[in-house]
Amino acid sequence: MNGYKRAARLVGILYIIGTVAGILSYAFVLPILDNDDYLTEISTHENQMVMGSLLVMTMGLALAMIPAVMFPIFKKKHEVLAVGYVIFRGALETVTYLLFITFWLLLLTVGREYADAAPSDVASFASLGAILKDGSDLIGQITPIVFTIGAMMFYAMLYRTHLVPRWLSGWGIIGDIPYFAVPLLVLFDVIEVNASVATFLQMPLALQEMVLAVWLIVKGFNSAAITAATAEA
Repeated sequence: MNGYKRAARLVGILYIIGTVAGILSYAFVLPILDNDDYLTEISTHENQMVMGSLLVMTMGLALAMIPAVMFPIFKKKHEVLAVGYVIFRGALETVTYLLFITFWLLLLTVGREYADAAPSDVASFASLGAILKDGSDLIGQITPIVFTIGAMMFYAMLYRTHLVPRWLSGWGIIGDIPYFAVPLLVLFDVIEVNASVATFLQMPLALQEMVLAVWLIVKGFNSAAITAATAEA
């Protein structure tokens, strides 16, 4: 039972670390990339780009650890879903974060060259920068698709196992749907990525994850569900 309690607390802490690191990474990098002359901004704010990349790595590692912690618990109830959860949230989502970091650090290199380039070479570096920025934006829409597929598996497993109250896991299932819709709407050019409607659609799941994190740290998993799962095993 103590092992389950430690697992619950660890998951809650990892959620908070991942969320805080993700928010801070965007706080460092987005003001730079949203600037019209972003390559010049990158060249003059190199440390911000590096810090933002390190924060994305922190977020990716923290969130990738959650499936590793939960897999031994989930596989007792439904191994296929448990494996799918590990693949999407442990492996594929981590790959997208690594791609994010790669694009940002390549932009940093291009920004340096752009700042020192001769007038005849500026256009070439600007074109390369635009490609890398578009690539990072595309990864920014693929990541939440991968995330929400994995999240649906996670909350479905929580709902089946009763490890947390069903209102909390059900909230995650319901909140996952509009969150999943946002990157699709952006890809089909229905809404802008930073539009207020996008934030509104993503807010239910974002809030739920913080409530879940606090719940796991304070309350832990449902002891009756743990007893039942242990008995089945």
